[in-house]
Amino acid sequence: MGSALFRLGLFLSLLALNLIPSESAVASVDLGSEWVKVAVVNLKPGQAPISVAINEMSKRKTPALVAFHAGTRLLGEEAAGITARYPEKVYSQLRDMIGKSYKHVKTYIDSMYLPFNIVEDSRGAVGIKIDDKETIYSVEELMSMILSYASNLAEFHSKVTVKDVVISVPPYFGQAERRGLVQAAQFAGINVLSLINEHSGAALQYGIDKDFSNGSRHVIFYDMGSSSTYAALVYFSAYNGKEFGKTVSVNQFQVKEVRWDPELGGQNMEARMVEFFADEFNKQLGNGVDVRKSPKAMAKLKKQVKRTKEILSANTMAPISVESLYDDRDFRSTITRDKFEELCGDLWDRSLTPLKDVLKHSGMEVDDVYAVELIGGATRVPKLKAKIQEFLGRKELDKHLDADEAIVLGAALHAANLSDGIKLNRKLGILDGSPYGFVVELDGPELLKDESTKQLLVPRMKKLPSKMFRSFVHDKDFEVSLFYEAEDLLPPGAISPVFAQYAVSGVTDASEKYSSRNLSSPIKTNLHFSLSRSGILALDRADAVIEISEWVEVPKKNLTAENTTASSENISIETGTKNVSEESTENLQSDGTINNASNSSIEEPSVVELGTEKKLKKRTFRIPLKIVEKTKGPGMPLPGDSAVETKRKLEALDKKDAERRRTAELKNNLEGYIYSTKEKLETFEEFDKISSEDERKSFIEKLDEVQEWLYLDGEEASASEFQDRLDSLKAIGDPIFFRFKELTARPAAAQVAVKYLGELQQTVKGWETSKSWLPKNKVDEVLTEADKLKSWLNEKEAEQKKTSGFSTPVFTSEDVYTKLYNLQDKAASVSRIPKPKPPKVEKPKKNDTSENNEGTPSADKSTADSSSSPDAEPESEPHDEL
Repeated sequence: MGSALFRLGLFLSLLALNLIPSESAVASVDLGSEWVKVAVVNLKPGQAPISVAINEMSKRKTPALVAFHAGTRLLGEEAAGITARYPEKVYSQLRDMIGKSYKHVKTYIDSMYLPFNIVEDSRGAVGIKIDDKETIYSVEELMSMILSYASNLAEFHSKVTVKDVVISVPPYFGQAERRGLVQAAQFAGINVLSLINEHSGAALQYGIDKDFSNGSRHVIFYDMGSSSTYAALVYFSAYNGKEFGKTVSVNQFQVKEVRWDPELGGQNMEARMVEFFADEFNKQLGNGVDVRKSPKAMAKLKKQVKRTKEILSANTMAPISVESLYDDRDFRSTITRDKFEELCGDLWDRSLTPLKDVLKHSGMEVDDVYAVELIGGATRVPKLKAKIQEFLGRKELDKHLDADEAIVLGAALHAANLSDGIKLNRKLGILDGSPYGFVVELDGPELLKDESTKQLLVPRMKKLPSKMFRSFVHDKDFEVSLFYEAEDLLPPGAISPVFAQYAVSGVTDASEKYSSRNLSSPIKTNLHFSLSRSGILALDRADAVIEISEWVEVPKKNLTAENTTASSENISIETGTKNVSEESTENLQSDGTINNASNSSIEEPSVVELGTEKKLKKRTFRIPLKIVEKTKGPGMPLPGDSAVETKRKLEALDKKDAERRRTAELKNNLEGYIYSTKEKLETFEEFDKISSEDERKSFIEKLDEVQEWLYLDGEEASASEFQDRLDSLKAIGDPIFFRFKELTARPAAAQVAVKYLGELQQTVKGWETSKSWLPKNKVDEVLTEADKLKSWLNEKEAEQKKTSGFSTPVFTSEDVYTKLYNLQDKAASVSRIPKPKPPKVEKPKKNDTSENNEGTPSADKSTADSSSSPDAEPESEPHDEL
């Protein structure tokens, strides 16, 4: 951890951000199966350029959970707090459900012993029925709640609005998952600058503080998280570029290959331990009881197993203890690391498969790889590290990155680079590729199936982003299907290689409209596709291209020249050093660029009409075609009306949550006020001096009354009720506490004033010698104000001594300080009066006579007269500057 922090400090010292004034920041979200992490690109001076946001529990990662309990929505840590008691109400693994079919999700959650009440929606995807047994949320809606929570964490951390976000995704995410995640972000009011593959985020973090100008390198990033594993081969290099006219070296990286196992992660290891301990507990309990049938018991057991696995990473033996696991029976046991490794025996070799596949498909050997960087929480398991070391033949593995935060920090770098308001001084070029290849297929009436109607559109690892264009001859409306290139390499849970379908119309109408014209070539249709930076493929637009050849009549024209000195058939006009032919001369004149010939002996030729002639002209028409998406299945986005309703529901939940937080805050404020007030009244004897016994007794009775209400009827009270009762207590307590405060504050203020008055007398005396130029009337005003303050203070103190401490004070500390500050300002303004400048004395002017006749009486007389002339302008007298 210390090494990771050192590297982060070095990275931040090398990274500088040029910020354009902006009212919003950008952030990154590392969205995992179990955890969500947020990093912010800070805009305020004095902050680290990029930092990880902490949650309300001061933790750097937050459980990716949503819960609904007793009509209340809970997120993150709050949801985690009720998992053991209400496992059926806490929804997890949402990232792995998005874009998946109902059947796939059902199998998955059953294997994880997750007791969710799920239903199949109209798309064939999953809907989750919450605790009211009526409301159903789609996975996109629940995911939007987590993303909204992450955005709020970023805003709380940065203290500015955050709307632009980069979200990391595992490389095996297909089109349905990526589109679903973007739609979830839209529901949350978040603008997704880009989705970024997790390995690219880690590669950015790895390479930002390095220099590759002296040598390129291949690095493999191996990531095993809670639910999946992948390995990515990345090539780091440098190229020379121009910047401000200078040649500079620019670092870059290119993702060469990536392979994965989407169903292998830390959860698989935990599942083996859960099954082992469940069998052990069942044997202890006997009577044919199976603890697996109790959702609460399994939730408790899984929670403790996770802790036990973490202990085994550093120890050879670990205990497990679960209170009241089932039927009020406690469960206690131990497990050795050897037993754990035995339970997971088949997983170790399987964990090397992505690493081997990357090397195989890239054609590289282990020795060609500069480093293998481990990221992801599960890579801390000793046996896994040992297996990777054995395969690589290395004594040490590369662990230069923070296994938990490398991705989110790298994604934040990407967010800063994509943002309009931020410029990175240290650059690292990114060239990622599509993990899947994509094929386009056309279908329609009279459309023969051949190689032109089914083409590879996007080869695997094609760079992101990219634009593609396809053109084909057809004159009828048709359909476009997009599907994955290889059926043996589909996203997990995909039920069909087809992921998008579009109906393209308008071709038939265009053909009928122009078929009677003289077509110079068959009607073509152009399709324009884009593969976005997020890895999402879409058909952007389609055009029908129609070329028509027509004979049109145009007037014949001929040029004649009269009264010219040249009679050549090819008339030339000489302008400077250029000769302009007859044809070009006509064009130039028709354009109005030449009005007169430079040779005066040549007159402008005249145009003679010679009838008309036919010419063949070719015209091209591009007609926009209508595109309607017809995608079906779990990957189709929620329709427009559903999206509007979703936003309304989410806004209502956000409003309700805000009111709940405000209610909880006011309840805490009321409870805190009651306890602190009672403690003060019982602790400080000085309250006897400023309040009567009856007043205190009455106040304590009121405090007890509100406290009793708080713990009996106040559980279901509204925010306004808590505020009203707090206000009623403060109406009684504020005057008492004000008198209590003034009991010491007022004498202290009077003492400060008396001390200052004494110091002021000495300061004024010092002015007589150090600042003798100060106007006497201004100095007198200061002394007068000082006398007034002294008299007022003596008068009020005498009056206060005659007043009961139970009454409102005659004067307050604030009154004293107000008058004192006014006097200080007055004295300071007088002290700042500058010393007047001495009068300027003009030197006598010298004249030629005095210079040539030194010592002559006339010269002396002239000088004397000029200095005493009645017309001379008098010197300005010194004055006070205020």
